[in-house]
Amino acid sequence: MKKLIFTALLSTLIINVGSAQLQSPAEFLGYQLGDQWTPHYKVYNYFHHVAANSDLVIIEDYGTSYQGRELTHVVVTSSENQANLEEIRTNNLKLVGFESGEPTENTKAIVWLSYNVHGNEASASSAAMYTIYELVTEKTTWLEDVVVIIDPMLNPDGRDRYVNWSRSVTGAFINVHRESREHMEPWPGGRTNHYYFDLNRDWAWQTQKESQHRIQAYLKWMPHVHVDFHEQFIDNPYYFAPAAKPFHTAISGWQREFQTMIGRNHARYFDEEGWMYFTREVFDLFYPSYGDTWPTFNGAIGMTYEQAGHSRGGLAVETAEGDTLTLRDRLVHHGTTGLSTVEITAMNKDRVVEEFGNYFSDVQQNGSGGYKTFIVKRTSNPDKVAMMMRYLIEQNIRIQTAATASRPTGFNYANGEVERVNIEEGDFVISTKQPQGNLVRVLFEPNPELEDSVTYDITAWELHYAYGVEGFALTGDVETTGISMETTPVLPVTLDNPYAYIAKWNSMDDMKFLASLLNQGVRPRFAQHPFSIDGKAYDSGTLIITRNGNHLMGEKFDDIVKTAASVFNRDLHPVATGFVDTGKDFGSASVRLIDPPHIGLISGPETSSNNVGHIWHFFDQQIEYPVTMLNMDDLGSINWSDYDVMIMPSGYYGDTFDESGMEDLLGWVRNGGTLIALENANRFLAGQDGISLSRKSGVNNGGDDPEDKLRIYGESEREFISNFNAGSVYELTMDNTHPLAFGYENTYMTLKLGSTAYEYLDNGWNVGVAKNGSPRSGFVGANVQDNLEHSLSFGVQNLGQGNIVFMIDNPFWRGFWHNGKLLVGNAVFLLGN
Repeated sequence: MKKLIFTALLSTLIINVGSAQLQSPAEFLGYQLGDQWTPHYKVYNYFHHVAANSDLVIIEDYGTSYQGRELTHVVVTSSENQANLEEIRTNNLKLVGFESGEPTENTKAIVWLSYNVHGNEASASSAAMYTIYELVTEKTTWLEDVVVIIDPMLNPDGRDRYVNWSRSVTGAFINVHRESREHMEPWPGGRTNHYYFDLNRDWAWQTQKESQHRIQAYLKWMPHVHVDFHEQFIDNPYYFAPAAKPFHTAISGWQREFQTMIGRNHARYFDEEGWMYFTREVFDLFYPSYGDTWPTFNGAIGMTYEQAGHSRGGLAVETAEGDTLTLRDRLVHHGTTGLSTVEITAMNKDRVVEEFGNYFSDVQQNGSGGYKTFIVKRTSNPDKVAMMMRYLIEQNIRIQTAATASRPTGFNYANGEVERVNIEEGDFVISTKQPQGNLVRVLFEPNPELEDSVTYDITAWELHYAYGVEGFALTGDVETTGISMETTPVLPVTLDNPYAYIAKWNSMDDMKFLASLLNQGVRPRFAQHPFSIDGKAYDSGTLIITRNGNHLMGEKFDDIVKTAASVFNRDLHPVATGFVDTGKDFGSASVRLIDPPHIGLISGPETSSNNVGHIWHFFDQQIEYPVTMLNMDDLGSINWSDYDVMIMPSGYYGDTFDESGMEDLLGWVRNGGTLIALENANRFLAGQDGISLSRKSGVNNGGDDPEDKLRIYGESEREFISNFNAGSVYELTMDNTHPLAFGYENTYMTLKLGSTAYEYLDNGWNVGVAKNGSPRSGFVGANVQDNLEHSLSFGVQNLGQGNIVFMIDNPFWRGFWHNGKLLVGNAVFLLGN
């Protein structure tokens, strides 16, 4: 009997000890949340601690950042739900249509909370620790009806960059004066990831490793509610839903309604505390690549919450009203809205699940938008089509092919006209009558309907234009069949010891192939003019990899070329002679040798960190070709002759290139260098001595009539919009006989940002120009349209033995305008040769 009593007491003791093992953030960290910064590894360890000591929590790493930091999320719900978690998850995917069959009655509302996508909005991860502890200790009843997924740090590289800097400049006494250095974060800042990409603009495009991992984790769950926690300027009140206009018209009435219900629940808590807040301003729901919009177009109630703080917040800062904003204040505000979101979802659990199911059943039955079906022509550039298809498949978008030929009326992306179009058997078909139909609509519709022109971001992004493929938008359906995985084998031409190998040049994959050859010491050539050989025609830019010039490599030459072609899936045409059927023979001066260029990239303060990062990522990750990052302050001491190409990202260069600096720069160009100027770097170059670029003078907004000076204050924002271009798609006329445009047709769809316009070059080559001021897609103010008519987008000025490349439109922007990247390859690899 004594033994049984002892055993019972011991069991009770073990249970009590076990429950007592769960520590609060303060107990685990050794300091109160808000007293100091918590780096990534400690946040990560705390979430693992909670998962190890609470049967309400499981944790799963879903990837790593570029710098190797863990990306993780936890699933928080009741013990009973944890025991049936896979059934709950699968049932939800059945509601979506990702899984077949009918769901059982075991469905729960699912809330996903995402923290710290911007690294220097650093209170968010502290709020995540606050929130999970409150959920598993004080709010457990909500967890009976709700599954909560918490991602505590979407951008660990950026956040640690900010946290490590802030800790290094903060002394024993916190300085609240906003002029103090601890509130003046240096370039490049912690907002962005390792490659200076803004991950909150990458949700839809998924160009970055962190985004790619996260999206796959998200699609395994498909939550009903998603919150993206942010920070804004230090003097702003808290922002929460409902969002501002414009709402994309694909957003359902329920998604709008529940945002308001959530906002009213938040307001109840904020009103009790006397905290200031605002709603329905600034943060709209239109551009599809935010942490509120992409989840929205995946069926969720997607929302952004914005707390004052940002990089200038530090541990504490004085506001304009004389109050002191502390890190503790910031994390508690975020914690309050996070918990309130879970609460209101639990209170409306049945309707949340029902409306979520209705969202997907409706779109599968009826489609979405005016255009129900989108066609990608199978005759489009196969590399570009393959890149697009991989992108769509990664988002669970279903693709089929046309079963028969037909000639319906549709929108033709090639010319922007509604007309009879030719659909051929085998063309790719993406219908909106599928689970991801609303997302399909948003990504493909030719001209998104904008209910309010005052918007937070770009207004056009259509995928045919971004990838450079042909196709149509149809209001009706097309008879389809599945995609056949069978391929017709193409027997490669075999030739022992060929004179040369020929490879096409019209895609990113061709550029990767070239970069690989150059990295391995092979020296290819390219044709400046079209030619034909062995009965095959080749365009300007075609790569000609001759044995001559590479003969010292011996047998390695063939192995390297063939292996690289296999890796990048390139078709090689070996030829036995350099004597062509038509065009220039391979020994002609117009068949130019490609020397591996040494590339410099100007970086540092006064340059756009985003632009620098986009370029860096392009070379480092996309084509895997070395680029040397140069600090702007060091340009006065570099040996310019060490570089063949110098890239000037968008930025301010007035202090760097004074009169002496400009002499060095232009002297280097005259000696054979290629200077590539992007976006606002062209504004600096325009009008400089020796440079032919000039800005357009703008539009006369009114005559001399005194009445023109009478302005309505309440319409000032609308007046601003008439001179505004947030981002739109324009058709350019291309001179594809120039090396900068090799691999392109005679038109190109460009993503045009901003309202600054430049005159055609008087002394140079106008390679890409906008002849029409009206955009093909997106909103552009009337005055801007007038100014952009007959303006330069891409031009080249020959200067001495070198070139200046003016890229007014930025093909690197956010990494998703894939069709523009060959322009960069042409400028870097072909132009200087």
